Amino acid sequence: MPELPDIAAYIHALEPRILGQPLLAVRLASVFLLRTVDPPLAATEGRTVTALRRVGKRIAIGVQGDLWLVLHLMIAGRLHWKPPQAKLAARSSLAALDFPTGSLTLTEAGSKRRASLHVVRGDQGLYTIDPGGIEVFETDLPGFRAALTAENRTLKRALTDPRLVSGIGNAYSDEILHAAHLSPVTLTPKLTDEEWARLFSATRSTLQIWSDRLAREADKAFPEGVTAFRPEFAVHGKFDHPCPRCGEKVQRIRYADNETNYCARCQTGGKVLADRSLSRLLGKDWPRTLDELEALKRR
Repeated sequence: MPELPDIAAYIHALEPRILGQPLLAVRLASVFLLRTVDPPLAATEGRTVTALRRVGKRIAIGVQGDLWLVLHLMIAGRLHWKPPQAKLAARSSLAALDFPTGSLTLTEAGSKRRASLHVVRGDQGLYTIDPGGIEVFETDLPGFRAALTAENRTLKRALTDPRLVSGIGNAYSDEILHAAHLSPVTLTPKLTDEEWARLFSATRSTLQIWSDRLAREADKAFPEGVTAFRPEFAVHGKFDHPCPRCGEKVQRIRYADNETNYCARCQTGGKVLADRSLSRLLGKDWPRTLDELEALKRR
């Protein structure tokens, strides 16, 4: 799912393309995309784009009359910038927003249709679809700590809960925790003052570094290659690859359709965290350390 740096890159690329431009038409290839009826979608057509805003992991496009079109890409939704009146021929095509300068199209891979479009009125309308998590760059360390300790959660769960923190998902939480030298399964009440300071700094710096990097790429071309697996990542999507800090192989915890990646040497004191899918097979033989894991692999 596109996260804060990815959404920021989309907005960065869209600003010079659609700000101040009239929204000529909105074409829907899937009726299931639109999740609201009032205000009507047609009410946004013919109005000039006045603002672009990120709301959590959503992209909000404001037009005259204080109306907002809010796109949530979910896991497989992606935006594309095409020539004017681009056709919606592909099966994955869901919608097009037509401007004099081009068409902003939305596609979604796979058969499940999870992406959504809401039309809302004013700041109050935006507020109703905002999960409410704090903005990392608009808070301080005490505010960050208070948000993440509102419930007794693991660090991974707390960072990715949109009600607690805005815009962070599976990919960047892995990168943040690696940068902070912290285990993804540590419970938030267990952190020391020094660890909280380290986590806050790592969260800000990781998101800033990637936001800047993706903005530079968006200056060259519209971000067509938004992905949760980037070669420059330290641990996310890098299972069995060497950690760029210590050289030890990156580990993973798999659950449902997701996985958490981490470096045992850098983040868990060398302890290998239990992976549900494998631990069911290995039972009592589940390795507790990196040395035990390597010995098991050699059997």
